[in-house]
Amino acid sequence: MDRISHSDITGLVLAGGRGTRMGGADKGLQLFQEIPLALHCLRRLQSQTGAVALNANRHLEAYAAFGSPVWPDATDSFDGPLSGFMAGLEHCDTPYLVTVPCDTPLFPHDLVMRLAAALVGADADLAMVLAPELDPATGQTMLRPQPVCCLLHRRLLHSLHTYTQAGGRRVGVWAHAQRMVSVSFDAPGDDPRAFCNANTLAELRALESPSP
Repeated sequence: MDRISHSDITGLVLAGGRGTRMGGADKGLQLFQEIPLALHCLRRLQSQTGAVALNANRHLEAYAAFGSPVWPDATDSFDGPLSGFMAGLEHCDTPYLVTVPCDTPLFPHDLVMRLAAALVGADADLAMVLAPELDPATGQTMLRPQPVCCLLHRRLLHSLHTYTQAGGRRVGVWAHAQRMVSVSFDAPGDDPRAFCNANTLAELRALESPSP
């Protein structure tokens, strides 16, 4: 295969967490630039994929009002991002699924294109973002995996079922057991804040400010 058509990819915004560090608030419904975070991410993803959907476990009517399908986890135990992956892979009608967390509103407009190109080039089943992060201990910027920002082939559903049914919950552990390629987003012109996530309301407000 030379390339993956955007129509073969479903985009999924993950908004199924507990929002613990936001005091239990439903993170995807917090406002970013006067728009709910999940809706902002949904719109940013829409132009990059053939279809889009949301993974949410609370306030389903509010999410449904955004106009896209809402796919909750199979259980109500808030088991983490892998449960969102599984909901997406079980429901999507396309060969590929790309996932972004709702608290990363600045992800690149060419995210899916670059992940898809790397996936094809490496003949892989999963492409995961590597993004620059400041290490507070050393003061140096390091490339670190962003395991919730990835492109997956639908054939991974069986492996994901097996891993989670055995009690596995860590995205990175499962991902590295697959045919995986890492994709760096540190090229000239890349926004260094593209994969900064807002775990608190203060961090969310900071992301609304222009880059220094």
